[in-house]
Amino acid sequence: MNLLLVAPLLIPLAAAVLLLLLRFSLRAQYIISFIAGLSSLGAAIMLVHDVASLGIHVTRIGNWPAPFGIVLVADMLSALMVILTSVIGFTVIVYSIIAVDKARQRFGYFPLLQILLMGVSGAFLTGDMFNLFVWFEVMLIASFVLLVMGGERAQLQGAIKYVTLNLFSSILFLIGIGILYGKLGTLNFADIAEKLSLTPDAHLINVSAVLFLVAFGIKSAIFPFFFWLPDSYHVPPVAVTALFSGLLTKVGIYALLRTFSMIFVYDAAFTQQLFLVLAGFTMVLGVIGAVAQGEMRRLLSFHIISQIGYALMGLALFSHAAFSGAIYFIIHVAIAKTALFFVTGYILAVRGQTELKHIGGFFKSAPVLATLFLLAAFSLAGLPPFSGFFAKFMLVKAGLDAGQYAIVVVALSVSVLTLFSMTKIWNEAFWKVDPATDGKGVIAFPALSKALYFLPLIILAALTLLMGIGAEWIFGLTGQAATELLNPELYIRAVLGGAL
Repeated sequence: MNLLLVAPLLIPLAAAVLLLLLRFSLRAQYIISFIAGLSSLGAAIMLVHDVASLGIHVTRIGNWPAPFGIVLVADMLSALMVILTSVIGFTVIVYSIIAVDKARQRFGYFPLLQILLMGVSGAFLTGDMFNLFVWFEVMLIASFVLLVMGGERAQLQGAIKYVTLNLFSSILFLIGIGILYGKLGTLNFADIAEKLSLTPDAHLINVSAVLFLVAFGIKSAIFPFFFWLPDSYHVPPVAVTALFSGLLTKVGIYALLRTFSMIFVYDAAFTQQLFLVLAGFTMVLGVIGAVAQGEMRRLLSFHIISQIGYALMGLALFSHAAFSGAIYFIIHVAIAKTALFFVTGYILAVRGQTELKHIGGFFKSAPVLATLFLLAAFSLAGLPPFSGFFAKFMLVKAGLDAGQYAIVVVALSVSVLTLFSMTKIWNEAFWKVDPATDGKGVIAFPALSKALYFLPLIILAALTLLMGIGAEWIFGLTGQAATELLNPELYIRAVLGGAL
């Protein structure tokens, strides 16, 4: 058994059990959560290194051969998503120590956080369709409790929309799984792809593809299934919103990348055109919604939708450059968006609200915060030398190479509107005089608390800058992931081995 493959699951599981046993000691919860986050990050780094140097890793639970047993698989796409999970998870853990109130912490916040991280990593590593459904449900349960924890009216209203739509997507997913199993007698990704390559069934492919597209489309909040997200993500504590924005929709887009590059590939001309249309509408409607908002958390929530459109654009273009750019983009936007929500959390802690017309003066009262905001905002908008520029450059180049000029125009236009909305936040929250002080003073904040707020933000802002500076090295990893997606036989051989 490859311990690096099971570590992203066992570490948060063990941490969750310990945290439940020691739930009455907040100090113990901080220490255990910090150690678990750091350990998961270390294991994820080693996993990426091993996959980069040795190729796809497979672990067969109980030594049952695939496709009969449960398998965990780490190709480069999975490994990169696991390290993204560990980075976001670690920074959210540190941020939560100061940003989440003690009542929620005592009520099981940190154990639920670890369970959610386990579910996300499990979804990225599973090689089985049914277990992907199981990990989705683990994520849904943990995220729903985190969403409603505190019992505020707005939280409950947002949670109802969140859980209703996600349960509906789970039902569709389960129906699609049932159709596949009824026809093929297997749910292993590699075995499904192998059998369909030998005996393709157009009716089976089309019905299952539609069900999976809708199910994963709801979970990733693409057009027209995105309306639940801005009504849900802005209501819990900012630490929870940051975690959701960084990871949950990325699991949905990961599932789309995995299934529509390996399994549903027999009507590519139609599906790629469909994905282009969906990507364009997702980008445009998301950014228009963001521009229209006057509250920071809702504005950034709409940007989650908009940015998912870029990743979907990579799937639609279906080339090496497009896949490489899309994977790079997913990593970049998760880091940048989490950082921006951390900025929002600091403003909320100081002012008690994030309505742009009622706040201001943070350039004067918190110049470090203003600088970190600019780093993340410039990256999200795609300005050089930040990570967002190189991600969008690769996607635009792939679009031009494919002759898909319409989606290129949409992508560039949405980038301009993204920059406009970031400028709107800057002008209102940072540049203008604070209405609460009328420019005569600043609202103080304890130095220690400020340091704890800023540490995870500094880590993420530095990462988005380093990803830009080291873009060539990052593209080496995402390029390997793109090669594996375009050549699914590499995945199939690694998983089935002698079963072929």
